[in-house]
Amino acid sequence: MRAWVVRAGENGQREHAALEEGVLLAGWHELGDLTDLTTREDIRAAVAAAYPEEGPYTVGNWTGQLYRFVHEIQPGDFVVLPLKSWRVAVGRIRGGYEHDARATDGPRHIRRVEWLVKDIDRQSIQPDLLDSMGSLLTVFELSRFAAAERIAALAEGKPDPGRPDADEFAASLTEPAKLYEEVRRRTADEPLTLSIRDFLAVWGVQRRYPAAVEQIKNDLDQRGLVTVPPFTEGSIDSKIAVLAGGAEPDASGTSAVTRFADTTAAPHGAVEADGEIETQTVAYRVSNLESANRMPEFVRVGADLKTAMTLMVLRGYSQLPVLDADGRLRGVVSWESIGRAHLADPHASLESAMVRGQEADRSDDLLNWIGTVQQAGFVLVRDRDHKVCGLVTAADLTGQFGTRVRPFVLVEEIEQRLRRVVDRCIPIDRIRAVVPGRRASRVNSAANLTFGAYGHLLKVPENWAALGWAIDQQYFLTALEECRQFRNSLMHFSPDPVTDDQLLPAQGLLELLRSMDPSN
Repeated sequence: MRAWVVRAGENGQREHAALEEGVLLAGWHELGDLTDLTTREDIRAAVAAAYPEEGPYTVGNWTGQLYRFVHEIQPGDFVVLPLKSWRVAVGRIRGGYEHDARATDGPRHIRRVEWLVKDIDRQSIQPDLLDSMGSLLTVFELSRFAAAERIAALAEGKPDPGRPDADEFAASLTEPAKLYEEVRRRTADEPLTLSIRDFLAVWGVQRRYPAAVEQIKNDLDQRGLVTVPPFTEGSIDSKIAVLAGGAEPDASGTSAVTRFADTTAAPHGAVEADGEIETQTVAYRVSNLESANRMPEFVRVGADLKTAMTLMVLRGYSQLPVLDADGRLRGVVSWESIGRAHLADPHASLESAMVRGQEADRSDDLLNWIGTVQQAGFVLVRDRDHKVCGLVTAADLTGQFGTRVRPFVLVEEIEQRLRRVVDRCIPIDRIRAVVPGRRASRVNSAANLTFGAYGHLLKVPENWAALGWAIDQQYFLTALEECRQFRNSLMHFSPDPVTDDQLLPAQGLLELLRSMDPSN
């Protein structure tokens, strides 16, 4: 049993038809019937022909999604449909791929589905599963954290049971003092280990903003605690240990921090010779990408080239790392390198098809590797022992940065709509009245207002009445203030992506503004 997400278009435009007709509807209307296209290469050729202006990356990305939709999704699998109402529908696949060429809205790619529940509140879904649903792809699998079993529970009207490996104990650490007591209670051989997500929750934060990081650093310093590896590095679900930084050495003459760090990375808050704490900056590391912490599939040195080719076809890979017995990179095989090797020798070996692979360290600045990933399509990731521990592809970068751009685009549209309606409905003298001092004379339109000024402006009964909106003023102003706080938080760097759940207040405000002023 597997679980999938199939979106109803970028703006949910196919949502009504999907729910009413009991179908999943993929886009790509320019493509014809895909029934007889049985391989990825068949679909890739069809996509390239239908969209000749698109580059290799986009063609490959679309090919993967369509292959899943046509071949990998099976009858009996669960499917999730995120809705514009910020609720979720869950169904079960009831048939294979179909192509409806006679539909009134044009040709359609269809999978029939029985909708089991159409109004699941996102608040009833745990954050990790919501995060998994946040991909910008149209068709993708939910494969992590026992997703299929949890979707099955939601389909039965039950709450999300959560990931099977969820740390219930971590949830009991509701304040720094409890964390401190737990570290004191444990022995050096059994340190407190928890995810960065759970660690941040002790301070009531969800993302590593500079202000939050500084507060946590200060609290750790005051209590003599360190984290290994640094809590400022790695993905939000990476594991860290919390240790007593100043504990006495054991019988071997080494501290718990040194013993633990020997197998991981340098601790956060390492003490220098002058007694000052060496601070760790929050940077966008390679390790912040989830795929950089997930061991890729590979073949060993000495394997048959046919083995690598078979695995690449089965998994739809464009390349495959070749590792030695110690897990270190010895090269990479790709379809291009295999083709070149076969031109020289039809009986080419794995070694003759290998080419050099680029390796990034987990602690490297991700921005320094973007050009390499764009050019080569991927980069391998190694740990401090130079063993391969992950693989970053162009698709990983696109998904990550697409997720990061989305909140800014959303807030920008909110600001644009506020400017337009204020300029249209409220005279300039009343707009200037909410700007203090001499700055008021420099206000020529709503574009000169700060985001926070809109709340002060629309609190004035006369200004609110001028909008002519038949909605509750207090609820609107509350939503506006929530959006202001969300906007301010975006302006502070964090290596952690904004989740759909965290986007809810701003998304709701934007939908309200679109409804009240649909002409914009």
